Amino acid sequence: MNAEIIAVGTELLLGQIANTNAQYLSARLAEIGVNVYHHTVVGDNPERLEKAICQAEERADLIIFTGGLGPTKDDLTKETIAIHVGKTLVADELALKTILDYFTKTGREMTENNKKQALVVEGSKVLPNEHGMAPGMFISTENTYFMLLPGPPHEMQPMFRKYGRAAIMNEMESTERIESLVLRYFGIGEAQLEEVIIDILEEQSNPTVAPLAEDGEVTLRITARHENKEAALEMIKEVEKKINERVGQFFYGYNDTSLMKELLKILEARKLTVAAAESLTGGLFQSEMTAVTGVSTMLIGGVVCYSNHSKIELCDVKKETIETHGVVSEQCALELAENIRKKLGTDIGISFTGAAGPDPLEGQPAGTVWIGISFKGEPAKARLLKLAGARNGNRKRSVKYGCHFLLQELLDK
Repeated sequence: MNAEIIAVGTELLLGQIANTNAQYLSARLAEIGVNVYHHTVVGDNPERLEKAICQAEERADLIIFTGGLGPTKDDLTKETIAIHVGKTLVADELALKTILDYFTKTGREMTENNKKQALVVEGSKVLPNEHGMAPGMFISTENTYFMLLPGPPHEMQPMFRKYGRAAIMNEMESTERIESLVLRYFGIGEAQLEEVIIDILEEQSNPTVAPLAEDGEVTLRITARHENKEAALEMIKEVEKKINERVGQFFYGYNDTSLMKELLKILEARKLTVAAAESLTGGLFQSEMTAVTGVSTMLIGGVVCYSNHSKIELCDVKKETIETHGVVSEQCALELAENIRKKLGTDIGISFTGAAGPDPLEGQPAGTVWIGISFKGEPAKARLLKLAGARNGNRKRSVKYGCHFLLQELLDK
Protein backbone atom coordinates (compact mmCIF):
# COMPACT_ATOMS: atom_id res chain seq x y z
CA MET A 1 0.00 0.00 0.00
CA ASN A 2 1.29 3.45 -0.96
CA ALA A 3 0.21 6.51 1.00
CA GLU A 4 0.23 10.28 0.82
CA ILE A 5 -0.19 12.54 3.84
CA ILE A 6 -2.05 15.83 3.34
CA ALA A 7 -1.83 18.31 6.19
CA VAL A 8 -4.53 20.97 6.09
CA GLY A 9 -4.02 24.34 7.70
CA THR A 10 -2.90 27.81 6.64
CA GLU A 11 -0.94 28.09 9.90
CA LEU A 12 1.41 25.39 8.58
CA LEU A 13 2.12 27.36 5.41
CA LEU A 14 2.74 30.53 7.42
CA GLY A 15 5.30 28.72 9.55
CA GLN A 16 3.33 29.31 12.74
CA ILE A 17 3.51 25.60 13.61
CA ALA A 18 5.63 22.71 12.35
CA ASN A 19 4.13 19.74 10.52
CA THR A 20 5.08 17.15 13.12
CA ASN A 21 2.00 15.07 12.28
CA ALA A 22 3.45 14.01 8.92
CA GLN A 23 6.70 12.99 10.61
CA TYR A 24 4.84 10.91 13.19
CA LEU A 25 2.54 9.24 10.67
CA SER A 26 5.37 8.41 8.26
CA ALA A 27 7.24 6.60 11.02
CA ARG A 28 4.15 4.68 12.15
CA LEU A 29 3.13 3.74 8.59
CA ALA A 30 6.62 2.44 7.85
CA GLU A 31 6.24 0.08 10.80
CA ILE A 32 3.26 -1.64 9.15
CA GLY A 33 4.73 -1.74 5.66
CA VAL A 34 2.95 1.27 4.12
CA ASN A 35 5.13 3.33 1.79
CA VAL A 36 4.82 7.11 2.13
CA TYR A 37 5.97 8.80 -1.07
CA HIS A 38 4.55 12.31 -0.72
CA HIS A 39 3.82 14.90 1.96
CA THR A 40 1.49 17.75 0.97
CA VAL A 41 0.47 20.86 2.90
CA VAL A 42 -2.63 22.81 1.85
CA GLY A 43 -4.14 25.94 3.34
CA ASP A 44 -7.74 26.24 4.50
CA ASN A 45 -9.10 26.54 0.99
CA PRO A 46 -11.57 23.98 -0.46
CA GLU A 47 -10.56 24.52 -4.09
CA ARG A 48 -6.87 23.95 -3.44
CA LEU A 49 -7.65 21.00 -1.17
CA GLU A 50 -9.77 19.43 -3.94
CA LYS A 51 -6.88 19.78 -6.39
CA ALA A 52 -4.52 18.17 -3.87
CA ILE A 53 -6.92 15.25 -3.42
CA CYS A 54 -7.12 14.68 -7.18
CA GLN A 55 -3.33 14.69 -7.48
CA ALA A 56 -2.93 12.33 -4.51
CA GLU A 57 -5.46 9.87 -5.95
CA GLU A 58 -3.23 9.42 -9.00
CA ARG A 59 -0.27 8.22 -6.93
CA ALA A 60 -1.54 6.78 -3.64
CA ASP A 61 -3.85 3.98 -2.45
CA LEU A 62 -4.27 5.65 0.94
CA ILE A 63 -4.59 9.38 1.59
CA ILE A 64 -4.36 10.53 5.20
CA PHE A 65 -5.55 14.02 6.12
CA THR A 66 -4.66 15.85 9.33
CA GLY A 67 -6.44 19.01 10.45
CA GLY A 68 -9.54 20.86 9.40
CA LEU A 69 -12.03 18.92 11.53
CA GLY A 70 -12.73 21.70 14.04
CA PRO A 71 -15.81 23.88 14.64
CA THR A 72 -14.85 27.06 12.76
CA LYS A 73 -15.61 28.16 9.21
CA ASP A 74 -12.07 27.52 7.97
CA ASP A 75 -12.28 23.84 9.07
CA LEU A 76 -13.38 22.39 5.73
CA THR A 77 -11.62 19.05 5.36
CA LYS A 78 -14.55 16.70 5.84
CA GLU A 79 -16.91 18.95 3.87
CA THR A 80 -14.54 18.93 0.90
CA ILE A 81 -13.95 15.18 1.06
CA ALA A 82 -17.68 14.46 1.42
CA ILE A 83 -18.35 16.36 -1.80
CA HIS A 84 -15.40 14.65 -3.49
CA VAL A 85 -16.69 11.14 -2.73
CA GLY A 86 -20.34 12.04 -3.32
CA LYS A 87 -21.51 11.58 0.26
CA THR A 88 -23.36 13.73 2.79
CA LEU A 89 -22.38 14.62 6.33
CA VAL A 90 -24.36 13.05 9.16
CA ALA A 91 -24.20 13.45 12.94
CA ASP A 92 -22.40 10.76 14.89
CA GLU A 93 -24.39 10.31 18.09
CA LEU A 94 -21.47 9.12 20.22
CA ALA A 95 -19.33 12.08 19.17
CA LEU A 96 -22.21 14.50 19.84
CA LYS A 97 -22.74 13.01 23.30
CA THR A 98 -19.01 13.38 24.04
CA ILE A 99 -19.15 17.06 23.08
CA LEU A 100 -22.28 17.72 25.16
CA ASP A 101 -20.78 15.91 28.16
CA TYR A 102 -17.61 18.01 27.93
CA PHE A 103 -19.48 21.31 28.06
CA THR A 104 -21.70 20.08 30.88
CA LYS A 105 -18.71 18.92 32.90
CA THR A 106 -16.74 22.15 32.41
CA GLY A 107 -19.75 24.40 32.99
CA ARG A 108 -19.19 26.21 29.69
CA GLU A 109 -21.86 27.26 27.22
CA MET A 110 -21.80 25.23 24.00
CA THR A 111 -22.21 27.26 20.83
CA GLU A 112 -24.04 25.82 17.83
CA ASN A 113 -20.87 25.49 15.73
CA ASN A 114 -19.45 22.99 18.23
CA LYS A 115 -22.02 20.47 17.00
CA LYS A 116 -20.27 20.64 13.62
CA GLN A 117 -17.45 18.58 15.08
CA ALA A 118 -19.81 15.62 15.49
CA LEU A 119 -20.52 15.48 11.74
CA VAL A 120 -18.95 12.57 9.84
CA VAL A 121 -18.98 11.46 6.23
CA GLU A 122 -21.91 9.14 5.60
CA GLY A 123 -20.85 5.48 5.52
CA SER A 124 -17.41 6.08 7.00
CA LYS A 125 -15.86 4.08 9.82
CA VAL A 126 -15.76 6.50 12.75
CA LEU A 127 -12.51 6.72 14.73
CA PRO A 128 -13.33 7.84 18.29
CA ASN A 129 -11.51 10.86 19.69
CA GLU A 130 -10.70 10.06 23.32
CA HIS A 131 -8.59 13.21 23.78
CA GLY A 132 -10.73 15.83 22.06
CA MET A 133 -14.06 16.40 20.33
CA ALA A 134 -13.83 15.84 16.58
CA PRO A 135 -13.86 12.13 15.62
CA GLY A 136 -11.72 10.78 12.82
CA MET A 137 -12.98 8.83 9.81
CA PHE A 138 -11.90 6.02 7.50
CA ILE A 139 -13.57 5.96 4.10
CA SER A 140 -13.30 3.27 1.43
CA THR A 141 -13.98 4.07 -2.22
CA GLU A 142 -13.49 1.93 -5.29
CA ASN A 143 -9.84 2.89 -5.76
CA THR A 144 -8.73 4.86 -2.71
CA TYR A 145 -8.87 4.85 1.07
CA PHE A 146 -9.27 8.17 2.90
CA MET A 147 -8.41 8.65 6.56
CA LEU A 148 -9.30 11.90 8.33
CA LEU A 149 -7.52 12.70 11.59
CA PRO A 150 -7.62 15.79 13.85
CA GLY A 151 -4.77 18.29 13.67
CA PRO A 152 -3.66 18.61 17.32
CA PRO A 153 -0.94 15.97 17.88
CA HIS A 154 -2.25 15.08 21.35
CA GLU A 155 -5.52 14.02 19.67
CA MET A 156 -4.16 12.64 16.39
CA GLN A 157 -1.44 10.36 17.76
CA PRO A 158 -3.53 8.30 20.21
CA MET A 159 -6.38 8.10 17.67
CA PHE A 160 -4.06 6.68 15.03
CA ARG A 161 -2.35 4.29 17.47
CA LYS A 162 -5.61 2.88 18.81
CA TYR A 163 -7.93 2.99 15.80
CA GLY A 164 -6.28 4.24 12.61
CA ARG A 165 -3.49 1.70 12.43
CA ALA A 166 -5.90 -1.23 12.81
CA ALA A 167 -8.27 0.19 10.17
CA ILE A 168 -5.44 0.33 7.63
CA MET A 169 -4.07 -3.11 8.45
CA ASN A 170 -7.52 -4.64 8.03
CA GLU A 171 -7.50 -3.47 4.40
CA MET A 172 -3.96 -4.55 3.54
CA GLU A 173 -3.60 -7.62 1.34
CA SER A 174 -0.39 -8.85 2.96
CA THR A 175 -0.73 -11.53 5.62
CA GLU A 176 2.75 -10.77 6.91
CA ARG A 177 3.16 -9.50 10.43
CA ILE A 178 5.45 -6.52 10.81
CA GLU A 179 7.29 -6.22 14.11
CA SER A 180 9.84 -3.62 15.08
CA LEU A 181 12.16 -2.81 17.95
CA VAL A 182 14.04 0.41 18.67
CA LEU A 183 17.51 0.19 20.22
CA ARG A 184 18.77 3.32 21.97
CA TYR A 185 22.44 4.34 22.24
CA PHE A 186 24.26 7.15 24.01
CA GLY A 187 27.89 8.21 23.87
CA ILE A 188 28.42 7.33 20.21
CA GLY A 189 27.66 9.52 17.21
CA GLU A 190 25.45 8.50 14.29
CA ALA A 191 28.37 8.48 11.84
CA GLN A 192 30.57 6.39 14.13
CA LEU A 193 27.81 3.87 14.83
CA GLU A 194 27.02 3.57 11.13
CA GLU A 195 30.68 2.95 10.33
CA VAL A 196 30.88 0.13 12.87
CA ILE A 197 27.78 -1.66 11.52
CA ILE A 198 28.01 -0.57 7.85
CA ASP A 199 28.08 -4.15 6.56
CA ILE A 200 24.83 -4.92 8.43
CA LEU A 201 23.19 -1.84 6.93
CA GLU A 202 24.38 -2.64 3.40
CA GLU A 203 23.33 -6.29 3.52
CA GLN A 204 19.92 -5.72 5.09
CA SER A 205 16.76 -6.98 3.45
CA ASN A 206 14.55 -8.56 6.08
CA PRO A 207 14.92 -7.48 8.85
CA THR A 208 15.74 -3.88 7.93
CA VAL A 209 17.82 -1.57 10.15
CA ALA A 210 17.23 2.19 10.11
CA PRO A 211 19.51 4.60 12.04
CA LEU A 212 18.12 7.86 13.40
CA ALA A 213 19.99 10.61 15.24
CA GLU A 214 18.12 12.32 18.06
CA ASP A 215 19.22 15.04 20.47
CA GLY A 216 22.60 13.73 21.58
CA GLU A 217 21.53 10.12 21.02
CA VAL A 218 21.31 7.54 18.25
CA THR A 219 18.56 4.99 17.72
CA LEU A 220 18.33 1.95 15.48
CA ARG A 221 14.93 0.65 14.42
CA ILE A 222 14.96 -3.05 13.46
CA THR A 223 11.88 -4.11 11.48
CA ALA A 224 11.06 -7.69 10.46
CA ARG A 225 8.27 -9.17 8.35
CA HIS A 226 6.96 -12.68 8.79
CA GLU A 227 3.63 -14.47 8.81
CA ASN A 228 4.37 -15.56 12.37
CA LYS A 229 4.89 -12.96 15.12
CA GLU A 230 7.29 -15.11 17.13
CA ALA A 231 9.40 -15.77 14.04
CA ALA A 232 9.58 -12.03 13.30
CA LEU A 233 10.66 -11.29 16.87
CA GLU A 234 13.33 -13.99 16.68
CA MET A 235 14.68 -12.43 13.47
CA ILE A 236 14.90 -9.08 15.25
CA LYS A 237 16.65 -10.68 18.22
CA GLU A 238 19.34 -12.16 15.99
CA VAL A 239 20.10 -8.80 14.37
CA GLU A 240 20.07 -7.04 17.76
CA LYS A 241 22.63 -9.53 19.09
CA LYS A 242 24.88 -9.00 16.08
CA ILE A 243 24.74 -5.21 16.45
CA ASN A 244 25.29 -5.14 20.20
CA GLU A 245 28.31 -7.42 19.92
CA ARG A 246 29.93 -4.36 18.35
CA VAL A 247 28.32 -1.36 20.07
CA GLY A 248 26.70 -2.87 23.15
CA GLN A 249 28.74 -0.66 25.48
CA PHE A 250 26.70 2.33 24.26
CA PHE A 251 23.28 0.61 24.43
CA TYR A 252 20.96 1.67 27.23
CA GLY A 253 17.35 0.74 26.42
CA TYR A 254 14.48 -0.04 24.09
CA ASN A 255 11.71 1.83 22.27
CA ASP A 256 10.36 4.94 24.05
CA THR A 257 12.54 4.83 27.13
CA SER A 258 15.07 7.54 28.03
CA LEU A 259 18.30 7.80 29.98
CA MET A 260 16.41 9.38 32.85
CA LYS A 261 13.77 6.62 32.91
CA GLU A 262 16.45 3.93 32.91
CA LEU A 263 18.30 5.71 35.72
CA LEU A 264 15.13 5.97 37.81
CA LYS A 265 14.41 2.26 37.36
CA ILE A 266 17.72 1.40 39.02
CA LEU A 267 17.36 4.03 41.74
CA GLU A 268 13.90 2.71 42.60
CA ALA A 269 14.98 -0.93 42.55
CA ARG A 270 17.91 -0.20 44.86
CA LYS A 271 15.98 2.29 47.01
CA LEU A 272 18.56 5.03 46.49
CA THR A 273 18.03 8.77 46.91
CA VAL A 274 19.55 11.67 44.99
CA ALA A 275 20.24 15.36 45.53
CA ALA A 276 21.49 17.76 42.87
CA ALA A 277 23.51 20.98 42.79
CA GLU A 278 23.05 22.65 39.42
CA SER A 279 24.86 25.65 38.04
CA LEU A 280 24.82 25.80 34.23
CA THR A 281 21.85 23.38 33.96
CA GLY A 282 19.71 25.69 36.12
CA GLY A 283 17.50 22.93 37.58
CA LEU A 284 17.07 21.05 34.30
CA PHE A 285 18.26 17.75 35.79
CA GLN A 286 15.68 17.97 38.57
CA SER A 287 13.01 19.06 36.10
CA GLU A 288 13.70 15.98 33.95
CA MET A 289 13.49 13.77 37.02
CA THR A 290 10.18 15.21 38.21
CA ALA A 291 8.67 14.76 34.72
CA VAL A 292 8.52 11.03 35.55
CA THR A 293 5.83 9.85 37.95
CA GLY A 294 6.85 8.27 41.24
CA VAL A 295 10.13 10.14 41.52
CA SER A 296 9.38 11.56 44.97
CA THR A 297 10.93 8.53 46.68
CA MET A 298 14.21 9.10 44.82
CA LEU A 299 14.70 12.85 44.37
CA ILE A 300 14.99 14.49 47.78
CA GLY A 301 15.75 17.95 46.46
CA GLY A 302 18.46 20.19 45.14
CA VAL A 303 19.85 23.67 44.64
CA VAL A 304 20.23 25.91 41.61
CA CYS A 305 23.53 27.56 42.48
CA TYR A 306 24.12 29.76 39.47
CA SER A 307 26.23 32.47 41.09
CA ASN A 308 29.50 32.08 42.94
CA HIS A 309 27.78 33.48 46.04
CA SER A 310 25.10 30.77 45.97
CA LYS A 311 27.70 28.04 45.53
CA ILE A 312 29.45 29.25 48.68
CA GLU A 313 26.36 30.03 50.77
CA LEU A 314 24.04 27.20 49.74
CA CYS A 315 26.44 24.40 48.85
CA ASP A 316 29.40 25.15 51.12
CA VAL A 317 31.91 25.38 48.29
CA LYS A 318 35.09 26.84 49.75
CA LYS A 319 35.84 30.40 48.72
CA GLU A 320 39.46 29.36 48.22
CA THR A 321 38.33 26.66 45.76
CA ILE A 322 36.67 29.23 43.53
CA GLU A 323 39.52 31.71 43.86
CA THR A 324 42.17 29.09 43.10
CA HIS A 325 40.48 26.81 40.59
CA GLY A 326 37.38 28.67 39.43
CA VAL A 327 33.82 27.34 39.12
CA VAL A 328 34.55 25.59 35.81
CA SER A 329 36.74 23.05 37.53
CA GLU A 330 36.96 19.52 38.80
CA GLN A 331 37.42 20.75 42.35
CA CYS A 332 34.23 22.83 42.30
CA ALA A 333 32.21 19.94 40.82
CA LEU A 334 33.50 17.55 43.50
CA GLU A 335 32.63 19.88 46.37
CA LEU A 336 29.18 20.63 44.97
CA ALA A 337 28.28 16.94 44.59
CA GLU A 338 29.61 15.89 47.98
CA ASN A 339 28.23 18.84 49.92
CA ILE A 340 24.71 18.66 48.48
CA ARG A 341 24.61 14.95 49.29
CA LYS A 342 25.62 15.60 52.88
CA LYS A 343 23.29 18.57 53.30
CA LEU A 344 20.21 16.66 52.16
CA GLY A 345 21.25 13.29 53.59
CA THR A 346 20.98 11.34 50.32
CA ASP A 347 22.79 8.30 48.97
CA ILE A 348 23.97 10.16 45.86
CA GLY A 349 24.89 13.73 45.05
CA ILE A 350 25.31 15.03 41.51
CA SER A 351 26.53 18.41 40.33
CA PHE A 352 26.75 20.36 37.07
CA THR A 353 29.07 23.31 36.60
CA GLY A 354 30.67 24.83 33.54
CA ALA A 355 30.36 27.20 30.60
CA ALA A 356 27.11 26.63 28.70
CA GLY A 357 27.95 29.30 26.16
CA PRO A 358 27.96 31.13 23.91
CA ASP A 359 30.81 32.95 25.64
CA PRO A 360 33.83 31.43 27.41
CA LEU A 361 33.93 31.46 31.22
CA GLU A 362 37.08 31.79 33.30
CA GLY A 363 39.12 31.27 30.15
CA GLN A 364 37.37 27.95 29.46
CA PRO A 365 35.65 27.59 26.08
CA ALA A 366 31.87 27.29 25.79
CA GLY A 367 30.82 23.68 26.22
CA THR A 368 33.35 22.93 28.97
CA VAL A 369 31.33 21.11 31.64
CA TRP A 370 32.24 19.27 34.83
CA ILE A 371 29.83 16.74 36.32
CA GLY A 372 30.46 15.65 39.88
CA ILE A 373 29.12 12.44 41.44
CA SER A 374 29.27 11.56 45.11
CA PHE A 375 28.19 8.23 46.61
CA LYS A 376 27.87 7.87 50.37
CA GLY A 377 31.00 6.24 51.79
CA GLU A 378 33.06 6.75 48.61
CA PRO A 379 35.36 9.49 47.31
CA ALA A 380 33.57 11.86 44.94
CA LYS A 381 34.38 11.72 41.22
CA ALA A 382 34.14 14.29 38.44
CA ARG A 383 33.88 13.87 34.68
CA LEU A 384 34.86 16.46 32.07
CA LEU A 385 32.78 17.15 28.97
CA LYS A 386 33.83 19.21 25.98
CA LEU A 387 30.59 19.88 24.15
CA ALA A 388 30.14 21.70 20.87
CA GLY A 389 26.79 23.30 20.28
CA ALA A 390 24.38 26.08 21.20
CA ARG A 391 23.82 27.08 24.81
CA ASN A 392 20.59 25.20 25.49
CA GLY A 393 21.78 22.18 23.56
CA ASN A 394 24.83 22.02 25.82
CA ARG A 395 22.62 22.25 28.90
CA LYS A 396 20.36 19.41 27.71
CA ARG A 397 23.29 17.20 26.74
CA SER A 398 24.91 17.84 30.13
CA VAL A 399 21.81 16.43 31.82
CA LYS A 400 21.86 13.36 29.57
CA TYR A 401 25.54 12.81 30.32
CA GLY A 402 24.79 13.15 34.03
CA CYS A 403 22.22 10.34 33.73
CA HIS A 404 24.64 8.32 31.60
CA PHE A 405 27.51 8.63 34.10
CA LEU A 406 25.26 7.74 37.03
CA LEU A 407 23.93 4.71 35.14
CA GLN A 408 27.50 3.57 34.45
CA GLU A 409 28.46 3.95 38.09
CA LEU A 410 25.41 2.06 39.32
CA LEU A 411 25.71 -0.77 36.80
CA ASP A 412 29.35 -1.26 37.81
CA LYS A 413 28.45 -1.68 41.49
